[in-house]
This record gives sequence, structure tokens and C-alpha cells, in this order.
Amino acid sequence: MQQIFIFIFKNSYRLLFLLLLGISLTLTIQSHSYHRSEVISSANYVTGSVYEQVNSVDEYFNLKTENEKLAEENARLRILLFNKVDSTQTPIVVDAQGIPSSNIIVSKVINNTYNTRENYLTINSGSLDGVKQDMGVINSDGIVGIIDRTSKKYATVASVLNVKSQINAKVKKSNHFGSLIWNGKNAGYVQLIDVPRLASVRKGDTIVTGGHSVIFPENINIGTIDKVFINNENNYYTINVRLFNDMTNLGHVYIIKNRDTQEILNLEKKQDE
Repeated sequence: MQQIFIFIFKNSYRLLFLLLLGISLTLTIQSHSYHRSEVISSANYVTGSVYEQVNSVDEYFNLKTENEKLAEENARLRILLFNKVDSTQTPIVVDAQGIPSSNIIVSKVINNTYNTRENYLTINSGSLDGVKQDMGVINSDGIVGIIDRTSKKYATVASVLNVKSQINAKVKKSNHFGSLIWNGKNAGYVQLIDVPRLASVRKGDTIVTGGHSVIFPENINIGTIDKVFINNENNYYTINVRLFNDMTNLGHVYIIKNRDTQEILNLEKKQDE
């Protein structure tokens, strides 16, 4: 303990300088949006590089599982090809979700959190690849999340397992809409709220993305109904949805580019004025 006090006394000026420097940098970053955005972008780049190296090691030990998923996805794509009747009457290239491949960016998850209330993923694609904020992220099993921030080579994704997430969704068989949220409890389930009680819903019914979103195309898989709760204070259901995706084990993902997003938002903004 005495050695520590001696060290602090001998280096008091240097330590004071470092403390004041840290305080000044913190105040500068917090009070200027440009500096704050630059720090966030730099942090994304550094953490992204570290996550990618760590992920390379983890990926080696998970090759068998990843290959099984790729094989299943290839099987689904082959079924689509085998069932194609007339290629002149179908889109040129589509993926398993029916989205033109020209509107998709393929990326890979290099870090994933799922045990906090606000979970995020890091992917190895960024602004240089055309990734922008508020783009939808899916994989072969369903929705994953929404792009939150980007750097040149990496991006963070707000997971569907994020209490701030809110996505337009519907009951596939009846087209009744609601808002998809997460209550922060179980990584395998999300909740569909504001579904009117006149809707016919049953356990096992499929939940998909709705048509009222500028982020996700309609009918992207989400999960199946597990439980239905009735709120006696209003005329709406709260539905527990079991996710198709295993959000604790994500590999390759697809980022959806919606070229009409800005046009739709501008039109809606003018209507509200």
C-alpha cells in the first residue's frame, strides 16, 4: 500500500494531466454531435475487427452446425427451382423469401448478445457495402433485426430481442395486424400486441411481417403462436410468439435494401404537414 502512495505522489502531475485530458475529451464528445459520431464509428471499426477475429475461432468449432444449415437452405432453394413452371413469368433471381437478389446484401454475424434487455448484433458489412441505418436484416428462418449504426466495414443490428424494438407484423391466415415487441424475458419468444379480439387466432398459427412497414417486405417469417392472452381492459389480444430463429445461434444473414423507403417516408411526411 505504501508503494502505491509513493507512486501516486511521484507521478501526481502526470496523473492529474491524464485525468483532466479524459474529462475534456468526454465533454467535447458529449457536446458535439460530429465528434460523437466519429468516436462511435471508430469504436465500431475497432470492436468489429476484434469480434471478427474471435468469431473466426468460434466458427471453426461450429463448422458442422453451419454446414447443416447451409444444406437445409440449399434444399429449399432447389425445391423452388424444381417447382418453377415458366422462367419467363417469374422474377429473374429470388431468394427463399421471394426477394430479388439485387436488393440483398449477404453478411455474417461476428458478435451477438441475447441475454440483456437491449440486445445487438455486429455484422461484417458496412457503408462501403451499401449498408444503411434502418435496413431490415433476415436469414433463411426469418427476421433478425434492424440496422442501427454503421462504419465503413461493419454495422450493428438492433435485435428483435430488444425491448426498444417494434415491428409491424400480422397473423398470416387472417391478415390481422399488430406490433411485434419483446418483453425482455425469454430469448425464444417475442410478443404480438394490439391484435383485435375479433381476430381468429390459434396456437400454431404463423406470424409474419405485415405490409405496413417500410423496412421489411410483407410475409417474412417470424414464428408461431404459442399462447394467447386476453386483456380485459381493452379489445385486444397479447400473443406470445415462438420464434422460428434461434437467436442464440446466428451465422449468415441477409440485409434488405428497400429502394422506395425514402420516397414513402417523404410522402408520409408531406401528408402530416
